[in-house]
Amino acid sequence: MMKRKLFLRSLGLSAVAVPFAAGLSPKPDFTECSPTATDTPGPFTTHDPDTLMRADIRGDRTGIHLDIELTILDRSNGCQPMSGALVDIWHCDKDGLYSEYGNHRLQKEDLRNEHFLRGRQKADANGKVAFSSIFPGWYPGRSTHIHYEVFTPEGKSLHISQIAFPEGPESAVNKVNAAREKGYVKGMNGYTENNRDGEFRDGVETQLANISGSVESGFALTHSIVV
Repeated sequence: MMKRKLFLRSLGLSAVAVPFAAGLSPKPDFTECSPTATDTPGPFTTHDPDTLMRADIRGDRTGIHLDIELTILDRSNGCQPMSGALVDIWHCDKDGLYSEYGNHRLQKEDLRNEHFLRGRQKADANGKVAFSSIFPGWYPGRSTHIHYEVFTPEGKSLHISQIAFPEGPESAVNKVNAAREKGYVKGMNGYTENNRDGEFRDGVETQLANISGSVESGFALTHSIVV
């Protein structure tokens, strides 16, 4: 936790210093250097990611705070940290809407001039990048998720996938979507679970994040990505 705090502080962020909450226990670490499953980039990719080199990606979006820390590991080098890798992330807001899009068959609201909840970071010597964001909402047909793409320092794409969230009655997903006072008004009625999501129903073992925290204090997401 101390290393994480120092890393976030170096980016001008504050860590969510909370223990794992009941029912939000971390996924087990993999003992093998297994590659993280790939997935589609989806229809809401970032138009010009190299202009969004930033750690705080919230923009004007409100919601429950989420600190995101990703570790990029190089499978060809014994799963050693991949220093210098460029990492783009993007996800929807608490209402299930994406910036940079509008008048789209999947999103009627026009947000084409907005750039919230998108960002790029360069991995440090430990292969880590960190972002300050909000807990994503959801939209029909999809479970809660975060998109990402990993590039070489020169900009060659190495890996595209999506991060899945643990589910269940005591999960962060359920607790967040019950927090109407925080603006998550859709609840879980109509929510698509991972095993019925077209992107995740083949399994999320290598894509499932660790989530800790609470609605009151905010959450922290950690995830290792083997490319």
